[in-house]
Amino acid sequence: MSIAENRKALHDYFIEERHEAGLVLEGWEVKAIRAGRVQLKEAYVVIRQAELYLIGCHITPLPAASTHVNPDPTRTRKLLLHGGEIAKLIGKVERAGYTLVPLDLHYLRGRVKVAIGLAKGKRQHDKRATEKEREWQREKQRLLKQR
Repeated sequence: MSIAENRKALHDYFIEERHEAGLVLEGWEVKAIRAGRVQLKEAYVVIRQAELYLIGCHITPLPAASTHVNPDPTRTRKLLLHGGEIAKLIGKVERAGYTLVPLDLHYLRGRVKVAIGLAKGKRQHDKRATEKEREWQREKQRLLKQR
């Protein structure tokens, strides 16, 4: 079940691979995510000291759930992956010129997970071609419905 999607990532990047990672969250963050108060639009993934971190993910704190803590809505959150997966992703990012982008936040067996994509950036003409293809598919569906 999806909580939040990063539609901008699908518009700006070609997604080559998808990986699922856990998140290190605090209690107030989990409550806010369950309430749907999360945004991935400006978020990105960085590599620091052979670990992956999610930066720019905005989780708006609930006023009732976070009275005793001082919440930081855009704090850096660590991503949890197996060591082999991290090494493979780091190699591709450093050598092949890929970037890591968060695609969506979802639940898996009661846990909050983030899908990250190994992506290459689209150029402006690629974005136009994708939009043109999408419009053609819509028009084709419309024509088939009329018959």
